[in-house]
Amino acid sequence: MLWRHGQTSWNLERRFQGSTDIELTETGVAQARRAARLLAALKPDAVVSSDLKRAAATAAELAALTGHAVAHDSALRETYAGEWQGLTHDEIVARYGEQYAAWKRGEPVRRGGGELETEVADRAAPVVLEHADKLPEDGTLVVVSHGGTIRTTIGRLLGLEARHWESLGGLSNCCWSVLGEGARGWRLLEHNAGTLPEPVLGDDD
Repeated sequence: MLWRHGQTSWNLERRFQGSTDIELTETGVAQARRAARLLAALKPDAVVSSDLKRAAATAAELAALTGHAVAHDSALRETYAGEWQGLTHDEIVARYGEQYAAWKRGEPVRRGGGELETEVADRAAPVVLEHADKLPEDGTLVVVSHGGTIRTTIGRLLGLEARHWESLGGLSNCCWSVLGEGARGWRLLEHNAGTLPEPVLGDDD
């Protein structure tokens, strides 16, 4: 399960956070507590989180209910976006319009002079796989990270071409996506969910 952190003040202001270390708002803490109660019911076997405050605080709410120690890893941080960080959406479009348009077209772009999306996947996906490999059979791992990092990680694990990663819609604050191992590799079972997974009945038949 790849779980996005709760709300921050920069989320409300539509500011590009990137690797800037922004804390949760009171609403964000409440979101994390609500979601943690749901996720704890799945009895996860391990929790790993970005070390940025907003993700670590979200993970701490689940750890408090499960008793698991959280493994923090800087490789799960959000995309570093250089000069874009701290700017609002409108400011980015006004100052970096062509760069923004190229990114939306699926071209490899160093937004604000920062990381490529493929570089984010290069650092984050192996961490997810490393921790997943340590799970017991049919075990559950919860990865607490950031919207962009989660999207690129899912794209990489599913084997999608990088230019198609944007087709995976964004995650709302404190929502999650669920991946499971199928006969032909990883499958996306749920995306941007805020409720517990339901069994899939009649899949492909």
